[in-house]
Amino acid sequence: MALALLDLIAQRFPQAVIATHSQRGDETVVIDPARWKEVASWLRDSPETQMNVLVDLTAVDFPNRTPRFEVVAHLLSLARGHRLRLKARVGAADGEGAEIESLTELWASANWAERETWDMFGVRFVGHPDLRRILMYPEFVGHPLRKDYPADAIQPLVEYRRVDNIDKLPPFGPDEGMSFGRQTQGFSAAAAESDERRSVRRERNEV
Repeated sequence: MALALLDLIAQRFPQAVIATHSQRGDETVVIDPARWKEVASWLRDSPETQMNVLVDLTAVDFPNRTPRFEVVAHLLSLARGHRLRLKARVGAADGEGAEIESLTELWASANWAERETWDMFGVRFVGHPDLRRILMYPEFVGHPLRKDYPADAIQPLVEYRRVDNIDKLPPFGPDEGMSFGRQTQGFSAAAAESDERRSVRRERNEV
């Protein structure tokens, strides 16, 4: 049925289909990114397809190719038992212009998946209701799963958030934590204060 599904999509959207691929039950269709949501909506709602589950959504970075990114959605029909990989290619060689329509109106599971793809790859999903980082902290600079993200990059120091009525210590002293997190940063006054307060606590516990 999945092979017939590729033919069905090609017949229904002849101008949108860029390529198809099938190998050992792995059916893939690459479509024009401008038709991304339209094709996905038809796959979900058509009685012939009934792709009612978005299993996953992510991206793949091809830094030596333009368009640079492939947005990949894995779809499943519970009623018909067939699967499909839907792809669209977006973004310039420098990563700019990587955007595509959000599928959150079609599948609720797209919400977090699109946020993760934005966070890790920098692909922007137009129409997403809450597109912000989900794994990295808000001040993080860059997108760490891009293949040109430096492996030795050091993020800017971020001031501890100040919350009323909470006495919170920095997580690590100068001799704690992973060494790469301290390699060129030095130690803040907050870290020094943390050591002093730890010493006081140890003394109290020993008494």
